[in-house]
Amino acid sequence: MNASRITTLLVVSLLLVSAVPAVAATGSAGSASTATTTDVGAHALASAQTQTTCTFPVSATDATGTEVTLDERPERVTTLNPSAAQTMWEIGGESQVVGVTQYASYLDGADAKTNVSGSGFGASVEKVVGTSPDLVLAPNTTSTETVRSLRDAGLTVFHFSTATTIEDVREKTTLIGQLTGNCEGAAEANAWMMANVETAREATADGEDVRVLYPLGGGYVAGTDTYIDAMLSVSGGANVAAERNLTGYPQVNSEVLLELAPEYLVVTESSSYLLGQEPYTSMPAVEDNNTVSVDSNWMTQPAPRSVVTGVRTLTRGFHPDAAANAEFETRAEAVAAMATPTATATESQPITDSPTAVDDTPASSPTETTGPGFGVALAVLAVLGSALLARRER
Repeated sequence: MNASRITTLLVVSLLLVSAVPAVAATGSAGSASTATTTDVGAHALASAQTQTTCTFPVSATDATGTEVTLDERPERVTTLNPSAAQTMWEIGGESQVVGVTQYASYLDGADAKTNVSGSGFGASVEKVVGTSPDLVLAPNTTSTETVRSLRDAGLTVFHFSTATTIEDVREKTTLIGQLTGNCEGAAEANAWMMANVETAREATADGEDVRVLYPLGGGYVAGTDTYIDAMLSVSGGANVAAERNLTGYPQVNSEVLLELAPEYLVVTESSSYLLGQEPYTSMPAVEDNNTVSVDSNWMTQPAPRSVVTGVRTLTRGFHPDAAANAEFETRAEAVAAMATPTATATESQPITDSPTAVDDTPASSPTETTGPGFGVALAVLAVLGSALLARRER
């Protein structure tokens, strides 16, 4: 078994995506929306245009149940996963970021930040402390022990919970904007994201959803109640995992995979090798050449640009005719519409028209993933890692 396949199987155990607030920020900075609906419609588009003015102090309760308070705007922010880093870039907070993990390297300018990655998965406590941050944005995969160690070192840490919907991404973006003093940028990023989501929904509303599967390798697939499932859904795809009530990221045997018989397969640079293997080669999707390739950054990092780019790519792959007539908005158009709600969108521009500094076509690289809890993920990793390495040594 080659190294890329071992890596694919290992990251499956960490693939629950991260970074949504447990409770929205409150205090003088105002309250973020706490809507729990997973429907992404006109109401969500409107709610994307939230407060644009930040004030401090601001407080929010994180995934550990800890109330985190910032008395003033943090000048130094360290991010422990790429989705949080991407969000900081998108809301205009790049200059505040002093530390990132290795898989955020695709962001323009990330190489000038301190790499706080540890020797394995996750971040190094010593490296994070060394960045002297005013605020640490930690994904749900960060262990409670790591969070405790960082707090014992005197750092302010906000620990996020798992994102499973587009609304989660919107709320997380709003919250990060409040915590870092970038409320206007967060509102703009959300408006851009939600406008593109709504365009995808409208473009595919009259068509029949295509039956699709997102394989991860080793028999693992993306089930329902995941960020990936949400991306498939708003793009006109029906996750076949739902037909077997498969939630999260379950492991499924070849017989069940064949019975699911998806019409489309979505793959990334890390999983494209599966198209040449059974049981995938015998699926209608491969036989009919109905495969959609998406950069793994967009499918595993719940952040504004990921949603925009991922939804556009998936919609064009699933419903090319409908997508050809869809007017996906540039960020500039979405921001203009915030000020003038009745404005008519102009002809869709390439995504590179976005004023942010993030490259839309990053070099293929492994992408940091997240899980339901780092303790559980580590246990799975230990089992998978031992088995895979033993198999490799045979």
